[in-house]
Amino acid sequence: MTRTTLKLTAFLTLFYVAASLSAQEVKYNYDRDTNFAAYKSYRWTERERTARDPLVDQDIRRAIEAQLAAKGLQRTESSADLYIDYQSAVDHEKQFDAWTLGPRWSGMARATTTGVDVGTLVLSIYDPVKKQLVWRGGVTKTLNPGKDPDKNYRNLQKAIAKLLKNYPPKSGK
Repeated sequence: MTRTTLKLTAFLTLFYVAASLSAQEVKYNYDRDTNFAAYKSYRWTERERTARDPLVDQDIRRAIEAQLAAKGLQRTESSADLYIDYQSAVDHEKQFDAWTLGPRWSGMARATTTGVDVGTLVLSIYDPVKKQLVWRGGVTKTLNPGKDPDKNYRNLQKAIAKLLKNYPPKSGK
């Protein structure tokens, strides 16, 4: 391999690694034997949430509740068709940044690493009659907590909307 090809390969590798860290990723799965149209109400489980900050917990719950209400589910404190719960975690990962100067990749190249926080939120939905999990989804996103709590909340709302876009499942009964 030529020196220029090596530089280009290294730069593109670093670019794709950095880009993948900043992308939002959503995964979900569900019980294919479940009639999701039968569910009309939900309640939170009694388990303590994993958000360390009570204000963050309130924001997460508020964003989830807004999405569930938009899907026709009603929150109740008594018996409910569904029980819901979430877990959250923040991991500190390395991000690689690379740049080059000069024409046609023959100039100077430089790469640096920085730490980034990656947040993961997993939402679990249970059927209390069947006593089993019927839907679970998770969203992972690079966090950039700034000084503006309203912007942080809007980003959270977008992540929850993207997560619950897959509920109820389209191919479910």
